[in-house]
Amino acid sequence: YNRVWIPDNEEVWQSAEITKNYKAGDHFLHVQLEDGTELNYPVDPAALPPLRNPDILVGENDLTALSYLHEPAVLHN
Repeated sequence: YNRVWIPDNEEVWQSAEITKNYKAGDHFLHVQLEDGTELNYPVDPAALPPLRNPDILVGENDLTALSYLHEPAVLHN
């Protein structure tokens, strides 16, 4: 399963792991946050949450080396 970034009011972004396959047309992502909380995150199929980079890239000095370059990836790095 992939990990994604979920917007959060307090933390700005939270990492979450997708726990159930997403199919086109689904209105929710089944995810588990890093603290173990499971939730159904509502999504618009046209705007899925950004994917998280592999842990091996955390702390990378050169941002162009990141697989996914977006706001949460830059902030986390």
